[in-house]
Amino acid sequence: QVQLVESGGGLVEAGASLTLSCGRSGRVRGTYGMAWFRQAPGKEREFVAAINWLGSNTVHADSVKGRFTISRDNAKNTAYLQMNSLKPEDTAIYYCAATPVNPLAVEPLIEASKYDYWGQGTQVTVSS
Repeated sequence: QVQLVESGGGLVEAGASLTLSCGRSGRVRGTYGMAWFRQAPGKEREFVAAINWLGSNTVHADSVKGRFTISRDNAKNTAYLQMNSLKPEDTAIYYCAATPVNPLAVEPLIEASKYDYWGQGTQVTVSS
């Protein structure tokens, strides 16, 4: 079994930056694709960013492109989401997700249904 724990959320003003972390524990051996999703109050969960196992390819949603950056450190079993120029519309619970993948897979997975493991989420609130 794999456990994911997010951290780094908080309350910030518009224009500020935050870095979210997602630590993976439990069955850490193996190769995992990882992603971030978010869910705002009254809205459906939406894709934010994904990264392949090697960290060589990333995908970001259009709404965050140029402001958010996903990265990973496999030696630390951790993925990150650097969020810059935050806007009130970025307010949501941010969830980390992971799933076993072929280590040579190039394209990150962007569909939530593809992910087997999910964290509990971390709240990000951006005030105007």
